[in-house]
Amino acid sequence: MTLAITIILFIYGLVIGSFLNVVICRYNTQRNFGGRSACMSCNKNLCWYELIPLGSFIVQGGKCRGCKSKISIQYPLVEMIIGFLFAVIFLKYQDLFWANTFNFSILLAYYATIFSLLIVISVYDIRHKIIPDLMSLIFGIIAFVGIFIFSDGMLNIHIPTLYAFLSGPLLALPFAFLWFVSRGTWMGFGDAKLSLGLGWMLGISQGFSAVVMSFWIGGFISVGLLIFSKKYKIKSELPFAPFLVVGTILVFLFNLNFFNFVF
Repeated sequence: MTLAITIILFIYGLVIGSFLNVVICRYNTQRNFGGRSACMSCNKNLCWYELIPLGSFIVQGGKCRGCKSKISIQYPLVEMIIGFLFAVIFLKYQDLFWANTFNFSILLAYYATIFSLLIVISVYDIRHKIIPDLMSLIFGIIAFVGIFIFSDGMLNIHIPTLYAFLSGPLLALPFAFLWFVSRGTWMGFGDAKLSLGLGWMLGISQGFSAVVMSFWIGGFISVGLLIFSKKYKIKSELPFAPFLVVGTILVFLFNLNFFNFVF
């Protein structure tokens, strides 16, 4: 039964991921989110069997059936990541699912929305080198509401402590400071806005743990790019939001906390 539910949520995540690709590609453009999907190269309207999440990409060999141009790897990656996240959220809280399905459903909806937004923000930042203010705002509001209805990862409607209120601003403050002193050359202000919601979502201790993870991952990838850029002429400019999101996912999945003895 656990395996069946995991597979169902993974497939559901693939479908949501397919829609999120539409959001990423059409956000801040003239196209609405409900229009027909078409090939980005030849503008051919896609049939239903060309829109099956992950499956169509594999069957078509990653190419458009019409013009044979390559389809961006972004599409299957986003679908698989969202599918994976939906599945592991269930596995992480499966005990709650069996004990109280209603509470689990609220928890799943919360984290599914949170991580869907974070993936959209990450991919959009990779594509355009900017974090959309509206998405950061929505993420921040949802994360802020979460401190009223969740405690230690479980549904528990309560009045949060002052410490919980301050977790967001405290995590955002270092990023805002780096942005201010460097006038945006070291860190974008969008990273500070994103960190505000991450602090409310994770709490200050795990929030800083996610930041540490993001700097480790970013440093590792940056060194690799510097090494290979001499041979392959790879650009070294990297958006930081994806590293923050990866760090957040790792902290969430594995309950990492490097500062529990401090905070």
